[in-house]
Amino acid sequence: MRSLDASWGSDHTELLPPGRRVGDWVVAEPIGAGGWATVYAGRPARAGAGPGEVALKVLPTAGLAPRQARSVAESARREVELGRRAGHPRLIRLLDTVVLRAPDHPLLDGAIVLVMERAARSLRDLLDAGVDEAEGGRLVTGICEGLAHLHRSGWVHADLKPENVLIGDDGSVKLSDFGLATELTGTHGYAPPMGTLDYLPPERWKAPLGELGVQVRPSADVWALGIVIHEVFTSGAPLFPGATPMARGAAVQEYAAGRAPLRMDGGVPPFWRDLAADCLAPTHAARAEHTAESLLARIAAGRQGQREAAPARRPAGLRRWARAAVLAVAACGAVGAAVWSYAGRPGAPGTADGSGAGPSRIRVFNAERACQERADRDPQCSLGLAVDPTRPYTAGNVAPARVWHGDVLEADCRLTRGEVVIDESDMRSTHWFRVRLPGADARERAWLPEVRTKDRPALPHCPAPAAAR
Repeated sequence: MRSLDASWGSDHTELLPPGRRVGDWVVAEPIGAGGWATVYAGRPARAGAGPGEVALKVLPTAGLAPRQARSVAESARREVELGRRAGHPRLIRLLDTVVLRAPDHPLLDGAIVLVMERAARSLRDLLDAGVDEAEGGRLVTGICEGLAHLHRSGWVHADLKPENVLIGDDGSVKLSDFGLATELTGTHGYAPPMGTLDYLPPERWKAPLGELGVQVRPSADVWALGIVIHEVFTSGAPLFPGATPMARGAAVQEYAAGRAPLRMDGGVPPFWRDLAADCLAPTHAARAEHTAESLLARIAAGRQGQREAAPARRPAGLRRWARAAVLAVAACGAVGAAVWSYAGRPGAPGTADGSGAGPSRIRVFNAERACQERADRDPQCSLGLAVDPTRPYTAGNVAPARVWHGDVLEADCRLTRGEVVIDESDMRSTHWFRVRLPGADARERAWLPEVRTKDRPALPHCPAPAAAR
């Protein structure tokens, strides 16, 4: 790690003003910030030198308490050590390190700068826009390849989340941010009691804190991978309910204790649902058998099976019919694993003959207990149907007809990439059912959010509404 003496002006609107030189690099615009660091774009100070644009991760140490400063320095040391010893195409490369010396700029004096390769965007950016199953599978495979290499090299990432998965201009997937990465000594290592709450495994919530920190094992990354898989196929929707990370952590504990089921969104495809469920085994012991290497082998086998099962080319009309059938079967597979499914229960709503073909009857569900117990159709307990499921679910986008808990509606198809809707118990989904308006003729349709029913009938996918095309 090199030291650098720097002279800075007295008026700075940025921690590192654009145009300033840091070692062999020139600072450009800020591109991100976290609890300990600010990240800037950078470029080589000399034209034609270096790899082009880079990311400059600045970790100030001035003004921190001694323990905090040691934590920052240790975080930087871990990133440098991992970058030196565990390089791989699925890990962001560390290119250089600099320690700033700026006596006339106290906030910068002693700051550590990590120079890394620059990515185009994060996985979180992609999830906000939504990805299809093929792209989602490619992304998950890349993440799993990175984890498998880390674990083979004797490291645990310990902070896997969509923000720490970066995507290159060529679409390549790379793990990043190794400030909490932990080197293993035997089966486990020790790390500071830090991390992103939404991605911590159940055992970390009660892990004892010793002199070396908390115990960390590769199964912690496998748990986080399960959470990320769910987010990849649900446009980033959290898996566990709760309005805050602490509330969601409490839900994780309820699940781990066997007091609550694993509630996966019905939009997660069956193969990835099974994979995520194994990643999310509630104990370390149950999860340990599902290593990143074994998960990667399952993904490869699953892809090979899909290629071998691919049918010969058919005439275009027949191919369209076959695709609709495959989508219906996939929906059936999701029903079999969905926590809310009524499949197999006596009296479950559905088609008259129970075949699942054609329109299906679904029962409206209101998560508010007080409304579940009322039979007087009080207006305060009514629920709205959307006119367009791809637009925000606001007053201007609600159909005139209202529905109540227990009402039975006729649904003819399902849209998987609509607006996110969250119910009173914090369940959320981007899926919608197209239903016939109560008391209307067959031509009038509206949209019921999937969170407003516990039924998961096998229905074809809906075409996007005309306004969304």
